[in-house]
Amino acid sequence: MLGLYIGAFLGMLSETSMNIALPDLCDAFGITTGTAQWMVVGYMLAIGVVLPCVGFLLKWIKAKTLVLFALVCFAVGSALSACAPVFALVLAGRIIQGIGTGIVLPTMYAAIMRVFPPFMIGAANGVAGLVIMFAPVIGPTLSGILIGAFSWRAIFVLFAVVALVAIVCTVAFFVTPIETTRPKVDILSVVASVIGFGCLVAGVSLVADMGFSALVVVLLVVGIVVVAFYAYRQLHIDNPVLDLRALGIASFRTPALMVTCSFACTLAIMYLAPQELQRGLGLNSSVAGMLMLAGGVINAICSFATGRMYDKVGARPLVRAGAVVAIIGSVLFLVIGVTTAPAFFVLAHVVFMIGIPLMQQSAQSAALKGLPRELAADGSTILNTMQQVCGAIGTAVATCLLGMGSGASEAQSFVAGSRYGYVFGLVLVVIVFIFSFFLKEDRKQQ
Repeated sequence: MLGLYIGAFLGMLSETSMNIALPDLCDAFGITTGTAQWMVVGYMLAIGVVLPCVGFLLKWIKAKTLVLFALVCFAVGSALSACAPVFALVLAGRIIQGIGTGIVLPTMYAAIMRVFPPFMIGAANGVAGLVIMFAPVIGPTLSGILIGAFSWRAIFVLFAVVALVAIVCTVAFFVTPIETTRPKVDILSVVASVIGFGCLVAGVSLVADMGFSALVVVLLVVGIVVVAFYAYRQLHIDNPVLDLRALGIASFRTPALMVTCSFACTLAIMYLAPQELQRGLGLNSSVAGMLMLAGGVINAICSFATGRMYDKVGARPLVRAGAVVAIIGSVLFLVIGVTTAPAFFVLAHVVFMIGIPLMQQSAQSAALKGLPRELAADGSTILNTMQQVCGAIGTAVATCLLGMGSGASEAQSFVAGSRYGYVFGLVLVVIVFIFSFFLKEDRKQQ
């Protein structure tokens, strides 16, 4: 699994490390902030388009071959962005990276279901959580260091090098745990998937910058209508591209919703917190990055430990404990003001980051374990698609709430807007806590 773990870490690192480089890209190519923002939107768009097709691709292509293709895409895309003389090629490389990430994430979880016996799924997911949840925290810090020491191109050079390491590990160690059945291809479903999820992710991602403009509204409406058609078709054809019957299984559906809410909460908080440190508390980017690091380390440790604990006690007690701790952390975030000591922010962040993996990792393990093995690939794809789409929605909502803040100064306005975003995160955590009472688990398989 090492190659997949590294690939997933790389994908999440890339997803969260680009914001800090956007001003440098604007200066380097003479482009506007709106144009540079496509480095983020284009990446998420590629992931959103590819993700729903991965379950079907795994039925046609050997898992090892597909993983190697994804990692090569990431390496090639990174190299292209690093060397590109014009912004269009930098963006093209970025989109190619998104294709690789969209393949690797669901394949990793599908492989976990096939490689590990049921009593080790929690531990395997714990390792996955460790590498994935640590990436969003160190991404901005690492990017800031590389830009300060070299330039924005160094970020893509790092991506390419790590991708090559993942390729070597995959060639050396990875097996093909998922059988290829080669079902009939439904072209209409593939086209609907690309259009529907592409428009939905693009529309949601652009809300923060463009508001509900005509373009954004059209993208959202087309996305919702086409995704609805896509879902209806998957449930009424013999060989669906994505078997949505998995959502009819309560032991998968309930924890999948919990994972989605906690992931959206995490991305929203991770979007707000570093900006509040800089624009609300007046700290520079280097100090802000260092203050975020403690919570990231705690998160990684708790993600790994949660996997071990899940194998022993199941998801329900872990989710409830995690929700309570995350609620406490969210309330602490609400207390932060322009004169708050940085140490208090670290405390709030650490507490929050203890609760999140207890919720997310245990719910993810429960969701995957609640599926029969023949639905593992489709279930993993559904889970990752829900996370990416709802994560984009969570970030967009947090951005809109941020703009609602008002105060005597710009810093106070920013803190006030951040509080609205933290309340949104708090609501998502409360939803997870409520869902935990409807979680059904078969403890005989533990």
